[in-house]
Amino acid sequence: MDVLFDTINVRDLLSAGDLSDPTSPLSAPDLRLLIQRLDSHSRGIKSQVQSYLLSHHSDFSSLFSLCSDVVSRTDDIASELGGVLQLISDRPIDVQIGEAVSEIEVKTREAKLKKELLELVRVISRLSERFGGAREALRSGRLRFAAEEIRNLKLAARVCDTEENVAGREPVVYGLLKAQWHECFEEIQEVFSRFVDNAVLFEQQSNRIRVKYQLSVDGIAGVDFQEVLESMEVVGLLDYGLARVADLMIKYVMTPVINSGSAIAFVEESKQESGKLTEAFLRMMQSPDQKIGTVDSEMIFSKIIEVAKFICERICFKSDSWIRSFGRLTWPRISELIIINILSKVVPEDASELADFQKIIELATGLETALKDLRFISSSDKKDERLSNFTENIEVHFASRKKKEILGKSRKLLLSCDFAVPQEYTRKHHSPKGAEISVDPSDHAVDLLFLSEKCLVSEAASGLMKMVHDTLKDVCSSSTRVALELYHAARDAILLYEAIIPVRQERQLDSINQVAVLMHNDFLYLAQEILGLAFQYRPDFPNCIKEHAVFVDLAPRLHLKAEEMLQRQIQLVIFNLKGALDSADGFQNTHQMQQFESAKLSIDQVVFILEKVHIIWEPLLLPSIYHKSMCLVLESVFSRVTRDILFLDDMAAEETLQLQRLIYLMLESLSDLFHSLNAIDQEGKSQDSSLRSLDDFMPSLRKLRKLAELLDMPLRSITAAWESGELVTSCFTLPEIKDFIKAIFTDSPLRKECLWRIENASF
Repeated sequence: MDVLFDTINVRDLLSAGDLSDPTSPLSAPDLRLLIQRLDSHSRGIKSQVQSYLLSHHSDFSSLFSLCSDVVSRTDDIASELGGVLQLISDRPIDVQIGEAVSEIEVKTREAKLKKELLELVRVISRLSERFGGAREALRSGRLRFAAEEIRNLKLAARVCDTEENVAGREPVVYGLLKAQWHECFEEIQEVFSRFVDNAVLFEQQSNRIRVKYQLSVDGIAGVDFQEVLESMEVVGLLDYGLARVADLMIKYVMTPVINSGSAIAFVEESKQESGKLTEAFLRMMQSPDQKIGTVDSEMIFSKIIEVAKFICERICFKSDSWIRSFGRLTWPRISELIIINILSKVVPEDASELADFQKIIELATGLETALKDLRFISSSDKKDERLSNFTENIEVHFASRKKKEILGKSRKLLLSCDFAVPQEYTRKHHSPKGAEISVDPSDHAVDLLFLSEKCLVSEAASGLMKMVHDTLKDVCSSSTRVALELYHAARDAILLYEAIIPVRQERQLDSINQVAVLMHNDFLYLAQEILGLAFQYRPDFPNCIKEHAVFVDLAPRLHLKAEEMLQRQIQLVIFNLKGALDSADGFQNTHQMQQFESAKLSIDQVVFILEKVHIIWEPLLLPSIYHKSMCLVLESVFSRVTRDILFLDDMAAEETLQLQRLIYLMLESLSDLFHSLNAIDQEGKSQDSSLRSLDDFMPSLRKLRKLAELLDMPLRSITAAWESGELVTSCFTLPEIKDFIKAIFTDSPLRKECLWRIENASF
C-alpha cells in the first residue's frame, strides 16, 4: 500500500529520450503521452487496492462486529441510568433533609440573637443606672465621683471628641446613649461653671478680686474650690473653667495695670475660719508714689509678677499643670497688651536712642524669667518669649518704622508735586534781547554727575534725592539690621517715582507739554545720581552689607524710562507735523491760488508746531539732547517736504516758483530755531573741534535748500551740478534727478541729451 502514499513526479513517467531539455516546457505530444501513462498508472493502483481488501476481508469483518457490540452496550447503560434517575425523582429525600437543616440553622440564629439582645439590654440598663448615679452624685455634691463616672461613661458610650456623621451606620441605641451622655456632660459643665463663677469674682465697689474656697451653689453646700478644679480636670473641663477666670483677671486686673502705667498698687488680704483659709483677696488701690499716666516699665512688670504669684498660689494652688494651663490662656493677651501699650510706644525714633532701649530689653527679659520660675510660661517653648522676641528685634522695628516714614514722606512728596516750571526760568530763555531776566540757574537746575551739563528737574525728583542722600547717611552710622532696612527704604523710595509719577501724569504724556519733558529730566537725573551713590556712600557702609548694597542695577531701567519719555514726545511731535503736512496735499498745483494758500497754511502750521516745541524743549532739555531731538524732528519735516515735491510728476514754470517761495518761506520762519541750534553747535565746537555743522545733522536740510535752487535752475546747470557730484553730496539719487527733470522740462533733444549725460556720469 506504499504506492498510495508515494509522491508522483510527472517527468518520471516520460523517458529520458522523450525530453530534449528537462527544463523546457512540455509539448502537445508529450502531454498526450503523459495522459496515457497516468491512466495506466491509476488502473494499477486500483488493482492493488482491491487485492489488499480481498486479502484482509476477515480482519475488517471482526473490526466492524466489535464496533456494533460497543454501540449496543452503550444503549443498555443509558436505559439503566434513565431508570435510576426516574426512581430518584419520584422520592426527593435530599430536599427534605435540606429543608430540615435550614430550619435548624434559622432557629439557632434566632436563639443566639435573642441572647445577644438580652445581654445588650442588661448593658444598657447598667449604663442608664450609671448615668442616673452620676446625676445623683452631682446633686449631692460628690463632684469627683460624678466627674469620673462621666469620663468612664464616655468610653462606654463610644463618644469621640471629634465625631463624624455616622447616621445610618450604627444602631439607634448608641445614638440614644451618646445623647444621654451629652445631656449629663452639659449638666455637669453648667454646675462647674456656676462653682467657678462663685469662687472667683470681681467686687467693683471694693475694687478687689475675691477667691472663695468653700462654695455653695443650687443647694449644694460645702464644696471645696480645689475639689471643683480637680473634678473639672478629670472630665476635661479645666481649661473651660480657667478661661472664665482668665477673662476676669485680664479685664479687671491686667488691663488696668498695663494701661494706667504704674498708678495702681496691690494689697493681698485673706480670711480664715477655725484656722482654715476660706477667702483670699487682691485689692487694687491708687499708688501714693505715682501719678496717673506715668509709665514706669519696671514698676508695671513688678505688678504683673505680683498678680501672677497671687494666681499661682490662691487660684491654681501651686499646681504646675494648672499654672501652665492658666498661663497658656492669659500670656498671649498679656504680652500683646504690654507690646501695644508699653514697648511699641518707647521704640526709639532715632538711631542714637537704641542704647537707651537696652534697659527695656533687660526688664522684659527679667519679667519672662520670673514667669518661667513660676511655671506661668514655658521655659522651653521659644514662642512664649514674646517680649524678648520683640525687644531683641527692636532695631528691626525701628528700621521698619523709619522705612515706613521715609516711604510715606516720599509718596506725599510725589503726590503733591504739580510739575510747574518757574516762569522766570522760561522767560530767561525766551525774553527779548536786552530784557533778559537775571535768574540764578542753581535755584532750578541740577548738575548731572557724569555729564558736564545742567538740567531743570521737578521738586519731586530733587526732594526725593535729598531724602535718599539723608537716608544713606544714616545707613553709614547704623547697625547692620537697621542699615539694611534703610538701604531698602532708599531703593524703594527711588522706585516709588517710577511707580507713581508716570501713572499720575499719564494724561500729560499724550500731548506736547513741559510736564513730559520734566519727567524725562527727572528720570535722567535719578539715573545719573544712582550711578554715583555707590561711590559716595558704599565705603562707609557696614561691612556686612557692602556686598548687598547695590544701586547700579536701577540706573539702566531709569535711563530707559527717560529715553522712553523723550521718544514718546518726539513721536508725538512728528505725528502732529505729519498731520499738518498732509493738509498740503503733496504740494500739487501750487500755481493755483487756492492750492498755494492751502500749502502755505500747512507750512504755517508746521512752523507753529516747531516754535511751540522750541519754546518748551529748549529751556528744559539738556543742550545736547535738545539739539539731537530737534534735529530729528526737523529731519522728518524736511525729508517729507522734499519727498512730496520730488514726487510731483508734472510742474509748470509758475508752479516751480511757488514751490521755491514756500521752501524759502519755511526756512526763513525757522531762522530763530536754526539760530538756537547753531548756538549749541558753536558752544560744542569750543569743547570739541570735530563737531559737525547743522547740515550734517540734518541731511534733508541741505537737500531741501538745493532743491529750492534746482526749481529755477536751467537744465544744463542741473546736469553740470550732477556731473560735478554736487547733487550727490546733497543726498539726491539718480532716479530722483531724472524724475525731477522730466517733471519740469518738456521732452526735447536737449532733455534727452542731459538725461543721457546724467545716466552715464561717473564720480
